[in-house]
Amino acid sequence: MFDQLGLIGCGLMGGSFALALKRAGLVKRVVGYSKSPSTTERARLMGVIDVEAPSALLAVSGADLVLLAVPVSATEATFKAIRHLLTKDTLVMDVGSTKREVIDAARRVLRDQVGVFVPAHPITGKELAGVEHADADLYRGRQVILTPIERTLTTQIDKAQKLWTALGCDVKLMSPEAHDAAYAAVSHLPHMIAFAMMNAIKGQAEADEFLSLAGPGFRDFTRIAASDPHVWRDILISNREELLAQSRHFQRALYALEQTLSGSNAEALETLIDQASQARAHWRMSTNKPKS
Repeated sequence: MFDQLGLIGCGLMGGSFALALKRAGLVKRVVGYSKSPSTTERARLMGVIDVEAPSALLAVSGADLVLLAVPVSATEATFKAIRHLLTKDTLVMDVGSTKREVIDAARRVLRDQVGVFVPAHPITGKELAGVEHADADLYRGRQVILTPIERTLTTQIDKAQKLWTALGCDVKLMSPEAHDAAYAAVSHLPHMIAFAMMNAIKGQAEADEFLSLAGPGFRDFTRIAASDPHVWRDILISNREELLAQSRHFQRALYALEQTLSGSNAEALETLIDQASQARAHWRMSTNKPKS
């Protein structure tokens, strides 16, 4: 049980975290701050937070738990705003989709206090942003990746693991480097491809007609293209090196398909499709295995 959550960023991710904590009985009071006062007010009226704070610093005043639910590019400025009121017992976490840039900011700003920070990445979200879409079930049944560094306090890691587990999450620990490489492949590149797919169609004169004929497969494939542009701009830039490396892998795979298609090599084309189909089926089976 935490006495007070200092929530910085009262949008979808932060709002859902506050609602989940409240429902689980893990926090007594939530004090929230957002850059937009109207967002903070809406969060209070919805019961997401109990008290509106006029600044990030005052949101963490008296808090024993702090969550940064802000764009990755805003992390360093947020650390600077709150560091003076953090104590050695405060558990500080974020929900950013990239970790190395966030951790670099924490090292620069928090310095001797960096041990209280446990970088976290909940593998969840919606293409709809804003506190009005906050959902207490957003994290339930989802993976949460923690990427502590050598100076992260073991007491804080233990607190973070117990908290996320109590919210119904499957908690995993990874190095920041391994995390960013993996999620460039399975999250950041798919988003970039979805953005490119929509832009490729919209750039054609027949775009509206094409889109009017699209079915469920296209809807599922491009759903993430509706994600928040500001948030995803920051994510892609912050993980650009790993993302560009994955993009080159993708381009080689796409080129292989194009070459077989250009040469009307039906057998080779079927082989490449079969490889992808089997890889997808194997992944689906492995993710559906019951956990012991």
